[in-house]
Amino acid sequence: MRRHLSCAAALSVPSAASAEVCEAVRPSWVPGTAVSSVDEAILLLSAPASLGLVAATALALRFRSQWGALACVVGWTIWASVIVMGRDTGVQAQAIAEGCMGSPALFITLAAAICVTAILYTRPRVARAD
Repeated sequence: MRRHLSCAAALSVPSAASAEVCEAVRPSWVPGTAVSSVDEAILLLSAPASLGLVAATALALRFRSQWGALACVVGWTIWASVIVMGRDTGVQAQAIAEGCMGSPALFITLAAAICVTAILYTRPRVARAD
């Protein structure tokens, strides 16, 4: 029983490899402060690709362009895919465990909500028969 406890204690102590992960992923991160999913969503939404997609989506909504909304949905999908699949999952898991990176789930949820809103807002109007 003691052997299992000592192994668990050894695994819970941050190693030099996990410290190097945070230096490589987020060099300006201050150790001791954990990055939440809200912080990660704000960071990802402030990326140039996200800001460009927000502007393009706003234009598509302003002009009620179905094709523009579709292009924005494709852009958001590609950007979210790059964020999820473009990262090394082992490095990302270590960075999340260390606290220098948050989960991108909230950002992906916001991107999906933006896409659904754009599609529903630009759908064709149906004339009512009164």
